[in-house]
Amino acid sequence: MPRASTTTDVFNAVAESRRRDILVYLAACERPVSDIVDALELRQPSVSKHLRVLLDVGLVNVRREGRQAFYRTNGEAIRPLHEWAGTFERYWKHQLAQIKERAERGNS
Repeated sequence: MPRASTTTDVFNAVAESRRRDILVYLAACERPVSDIVDALELRQPSVSKHLRVLLDVGLVNVRREGRQAFYRTNGEAIRPLHEWAGTFERYWKHQLAQIKERAERGNS
């Protein structure tokens, strides 16, 4: 089965760690590219390419003010990622409960 394009699939888009870093950084508020470059210590062309991918899949929104573009995370578009990851929540809660139970048995 062929892999979905990075520019059409949110899961492939966030497979790149620098894109996840950008999403996290933009979650607090909208920011211009120069702020992202400075904060994440990435080169401007790299940030622009990552933002283009994130914009193409809808994970970020952009607002233009004159010549400057301000980007922000699109929380609604992240919902499918959140819901998918949430399917594993029960598993991890069970694992943590088992670890706690073993630790408590070992301390008694």
